[in-house]
Amino acid sequence: MSVKSSLKKTGKKVKAKVKKLHVPRIVVHITASFNNTLVTVTRPEGDAVSWSSAGACGFKGARKSTPFAAQTAVETACKIAKDMGATIADVLVRGPGNGREAAVRAVASLFDISSIKDITPIPHNGVRKKKERRV
Repeated sequence: MSVKSSLKKTGKKVKAKVKKLHVPRIVVHITASFNNTLVTVTRPEGDAVSWSSAGACGFKGARKSTPFAAQTAVETACKIAKDMGATIADVLVRGPGNGREAAVRAVASLFDISSIKDITPIPHNGVRKKKERRV
């Protein structure tokens, strides 16, 4: 007798048990571009817990690039992690945008920060030069 047939005869629906995730330590990835600020909260292994952006919080146009929009995006993403029991955060900041400082301060108001790293990609040698013109 299969599981499906036993459910049909009894007429009761069985709810799947949802295990609530407990994450004591998180990593907050902040990507601050000139147009938007993206925030992803992950576990130390790299599994995403939550994410948000200034655009997803309802900001449009030039207001997306403001520090206040970055702060709102961080608070939105981090509230979910706070509900999962997170208390300690590592912060990884990437990009040259306006929301960098405000985003880090917003994380500091919610969690104990153990480290802040700037992981902005910097070219070591740049692109290859154009060949010399022959006239």
